[in-house]
Amino acid sequence: MSLDKLFVEKELSWLSFNERVLQEAMDKTVPIVERVRFLGIFSNNLDEFFKVRVADVKRRIIINEEHGGDENAKHLLTKIQNKVMKLQQDFDATYKELILALARHNIFLVNEMQLSEFHQEWLKHYFHDKLLRHLAPIELTKDIDLIEFLKDEYTYLAIEIRNGDETRYSLVEVPTDDMPRFVQLPAEQTRRKKSLILLDNIIRFCIEDIFRGFYEFDSLSAYSIKMTRDAEYDMQEQSELGLLDYMSESLKQRLTNEPLRFVYDRDMPLHMVDFIKDKLHMASYDSVIPGGRYHNFKDFIGFPNVGRAYLENPKLPALSCQHLDQCDTVFNAISQRDILLYYPYHKFRYVTEMVRQAALDPNVTAIKINLYRVAKKSRIVNSLIDAMNNGKKVTVVMELQARFDEAANIKWSKKLTQAGVKVLFGVPTLKVHSKLCLISRREDGEIVKYAHLGTGNFHEKTAKIYTDFALLTKNQDLAQEVESVFEFIEHPYRRAKFNHLLVSPVNCRRHLYRMIDAEIANANQKKPAAITVKVNNLVDKGIISRLYAASSAGVKIRMIIRGMCALVPGVAGISENIKVISIVDRFLEHPRTFIFHNGGDERVYISSADWMTRNIDNRIEVGCPIYDPELKAIIKEIMELQFEDTTKARVIDKEQSNAYVKRGNRRKTRSQVSVYDYLRRRELALAAPQ
Repeated sequence: MSLDKLFVEKELSWLSFNERVLQEAMDKTVPIVERVRFLGIFSNNLDEFFKVRVADVKRRIIINEEHGGDENAKHLLTKIQNKVMKLQQDFDATYKELILALARHNIFLVNEMQLSEFHQEWLKHYFHDKLLRHLAPIELTKDIDLIEFLKDEYTYLAIEIRNGDETRYSLVEVPTDDMPRFVQLPAEQTRRKKSLILLDNIIRFCIEDIFRGFYEFDSLSAYSIKMTRDAEYDMQEQSELGLLDYMSESLKQRLTNEPLRFVYDRDMPLHMVDFIKDKLHMASYDSVIPGGRYHNFKDFIGFPNVGRAYLENPKLPALSCQHLDQCDTVFNAISQRDILLYYPYHKFRYVTEMVRQAALDPNVTAIKINLYRVAKKSRIVNSLIDAMNNGKKVTVVMELQARFDEAANIKWSKKLTQAGVKVLFGVPTLKVHSKLCLISRREDGEIVKYAHLGTGNFHEKTAKIYTDFALLTKNQDLAQEVESVFEFIEHPYRRAKFNHLLVSPVNCRRHLYRMIDAEIANANQKKPAAITVKVNNLVDKGIISRLYAASSAGVKIRMIIRGMCALVPGVAGISENIKVISIVDRFLEHPRTFIFHNGGDERVYISSADWMTRNIDNRIEVGCPIYDPELKAIIKEIMELQFEDTTKARVIDKEQSNAYVKRGNRRKTRSQVSVYDYLRRRELALAAPQ
């Protein structure tokens, strides 16, 4: 087999992942409201895909045309566009199916042509009282710079204004920043029937009220459009500005970057489509996609459940951690043993409580933390400011280049700096993506360190929907190496040595290769050899080549890859010992976990790093060994439960078919529910009187 066929193009693999998200919207066993929300997740994912990955392919095409280089980029873009068109067709068909399914549950998503007289009258009042003040049409003249005017990812209604033989165009932004996208209409005859209308359709219904008195017209027609821009910004020259100010300027650049996708209502007249395409300077390799009446389906992530409770997933109440609850303070609990949290199954408040207690505790002298993404109302940040006010030394490494969170992180950096917190912005060429918190505490006349090493962000909101591990430890060997990571971030020119942690870009690749090679050596000696991996993405060719070598040697490799997987499993003589599944369910599978058999003395790690070149060579990431035998057993059991999934697991194969794992005669198992039940039983056993 040629080398090309041994590596799946990561962009196509990503689209295969998003197809699995769309499968959840198509799955009739998923509660109906959750299916609608999966349409929103799919759409939001696709927006980001265009802004980042398609933008990169487009840049490669332009560079090749001007300077030579990647000749395959055009071919790849064609494959991307064909796949996106197919997914869009499936999306549209699923949306229509879900509208009918909602109606069977007495939830009606109506448009402006389906309104009763009662609702027409109510909407007229709603429009003038609530909505009209937020609407400011812009006439599309020949002189307007539409690229500069249009906001990325906002939905607009393009209005065709006809008066006799004259035609003019105008744009109206659908103001979803100021108004809810879905408006529930008042009950008319029976309370069982729930009617919702999109903000877009309220504007369509009252469109004449916007223009009457300002324009003469015979008819008005409204068509939905959306534009997506390249999300990159130039970080090559920082000039005289500080990084904080420079990032602010770079974000302004993103606002006017070239468009690369234009989606429009397929009923829009062709002359109107051509006019807007021309104003946007859409090139032949840009994506121009006809769609339905509605865009920005990402708003459907927040689709309201106005019906019965069973239309959503049943709640899984977050679990208490008995080891933490049975002690007066977090520090007393961690002093007794290492603690492993797995949220959202466990309450994330244990992490926020650790920082809050550190801010209050008079014995705590210092707090250091990495912040990559934080919630809009972050209790973590507020506690860090409280700690500063209480006389602690507080150091925050704030990653300003966390994609799509740059503006929020700039705001938090300024707030923390104003409070007196020492704010670091990491290493200019390396994103800081590690999930570390280090607390120094005076005990018996000595400084003792407590560490948090995790796979997920310190983000109260995403911790409710992302699965992630967090280790809380007083192990001084680990804590001291966490200290060394912070020192490396602040002084990257100093040599750093790590005997326990896998730290990118210092030693991670070397140690991963060494552990894979050890399994190969064992397999060659006919000893048991196995590797179990769970990551979000696997695209690094060096690691994949090493895994192919391990498979060829007879190492049994099992992997759970949620997103991109450039490895091709099941190729005779190359990857026949590699099996890969992907799990897409109500929670986003986010942790990274590695288990190496190591001759029976298993090595178990949790990590912030995916197996991508950027994470291993171009970011500061941390993988942490799990030394406590009980915690190792918990991680292994959770992994086994996921490999037993016969409901939400898909097989990753060379065809990227996304077929569900065959159940055969096994019982129906949904791993996220199984993991919850497993952890719940453990906590109940710990809570029971001994």
